[in-house]
Amino acid sequence: MSVDPQLQDAELLDAYSHAVIHAVELVGPAVVNVQRGNRGGGSGVVFTPDGLVVTNHHVVDGAERVEVILADGRTLRADVIGRDAGTDLAVLRVDATALPFAAFGDSRRVRVGQVAIALGNPYGFQHSVTSGVVSALGRSLRSRSGRRIDDVIQTDAALNPGNSGGPLVTTRGEVIGINTAMIRQAQGLCFAIGVNTARFVASRLIRDGRIRRALIGVGGQNVDVPRAAARTSQLAVSSGVLVTSVEARSPAAVAGFKKGDIILSFAQHLVAGVDDLHRLLTEEHIGIGAPVVVLRGGERRTLTVVPAEAKQD
Repeated sequence: MSVDPQLQDAELLDAYSHAVIHAVELVGPAVVNVQRGNRGGGSGVVFTPDGLVVTNHHVVDGAERVEVILADGRTLRADVIGRDAGTDLAVLRVDATALPFAAFGDSRRVRVGQVAIALGNPYGFQHSVTSGVVSALGRSLRSRSGRRIDDVIQTDAALNPGNSGGPLVTTRGEVIGINTAMIRQAQGLCFAIGVNTARFVASRLIRDGRIRRALIGVGGQNVDVPRAAARTSQLAVSSGVLVTSVEARSPAAVAGFKKGDIILSFAQHLVAGVDDLHRLLTEEHIGIGAPVVVLRGGERRTLTVVPAEAKQD
């Protein structure tokens, strides 16, 4: 007995609708609107029952206190626990208990093609929902501070500025990302910071109020390593970071870095460009000597630098 194709399509569409509705019913009560006076705002998601909220850094940039409108209509003052321009994430706390909260999933288990649902609470329009699929994984974006954000999920679930900071979720209602950006000139190009990054950053912001990063005090740009120099020095890299400036009295100045050096590795890790160096300058290296291999005048040298803690962006 054959099945009517139209009936089959209707059943599939109905199943898809039920899946989206289920996710919205699970996560929607935890989605909030974040306001900072007359300077606009965005969305956020409650991730603990005692009032911790994750949102985007740019949503609360420059504000020490903001207002959060809960899904039940209550407006509460919120303290900014910590924010990080480098990943465009921030954590707020509202004085409330037993709040509905969203469960974090695992962005490593996300697959291209799976359904993705973006929730927001923009401009007071409660429970703005769009759905689509995961278009790509492992994307990178530039934060407004210029640092590269890795573990970014690309989706075609439509976003608008008021959805910034809201969750990207699966049909099971698990948060897999924090919505952060869209490309205005393109159709269907929207991005969310992977939830594993958000989980790590949130834990550090709760603990320290900031993300601690190491600093060595050089300005640099990506550069190709001349093939002849690479052969002569037996280098396994074809590019590095050209030192364009060395800050006075910085760790790099103390270590003997000079303008024109090409950084090839840091702490036994290859450095193919500025982004690699940024990614390696983590809190674990603050105050601890690290070997840095540089190419100077065609010769390979090893310097030892003791990174300092970078100032908050």
